[in-house]
Amino acid sequence: MTDTKPLVVCRRLEVGHSGRALLPAMDLEFGVAEFWTVIGRNGAGKTTWMQTLLGLLPPVGGTIEYRNDSVRLAYVPQRSGLDELYPLVVRDVVRLGIDRGFSFAFRCRDAARRVREALQAMEIADLADHPFRELSEGQKQRVLFARLAASRAEIALLDEPTSAMDAVAECEGFKLLDRLREQQRVTVVVVSHYLGVAREYASRVILMDRDTPAVVVGSAGEVFEHQTFRQRFGEACVHEHHEQ
Repeated sequence: MTDTKPLVVCRRLEVGHSGRALLPAMDLEFGVAEFWTVIGRNGAGKTTWMQTLLGLLPPVGGTIEYRNDSVRLAYVPQRSGLDELYPLVVRDVVRLGIDRGFSFAFRCRDAARRVREALQAMEIADLADHPFRELSEGQKQRVLFARLAASRAEIALLDEPTSAMDAVAECEGFKLLDRLREQQRVTVVVVSHYLGVAREYASRVILMDRDTPAVVVGSAGEVFEHQTFRQRFGEACVHEHHEQ
């Protein structure tokens, strides 16, 4: 029987710094295998919100409730935290998604298979022994997606994961990410300036606007029709949405 209880519930959540909220309070529920896109102009509070969800920043107000204490979260930041001067090959980078929190015996028994499967899922098995620092930006991002796949997280939080990619690699990256969501039943929450990902993949969209201030939640169609979206992104984006 499928568990329909949300993985994460935010009740009247306010995010910000030094006790000052950047955005209005928000109520959100994240279910299993959903694809959420968070949009907004630079400085809108998107990264602050994601860091609060991860527990890296305390809420200014409200609460974040997880389904249980064992809900597994994975995070892909705007830029990789890996030191690119450190001589890691691709399979070692992917394995970093497994090693945290597991015993040595577990790693020896299961890690190699999970790394191999994750590389295959992201279509980069041929790069397994290649130095990470020598890869293109698109290849590096696929490696980080493979690390995410190997982690077997229930919720994947990604902050502008395709910002360094060209347009073709960006589209391919989101296609692979959506495939991962479907295959592993992971809930994807991605901050992106690429509005196409909201149109093509998102089951829910969050528009954050610090200036109004406003938080708008709904389907892509509902959010793109909202007055706040029109003010921030212009009528051209609304017309482009209707033409899809």
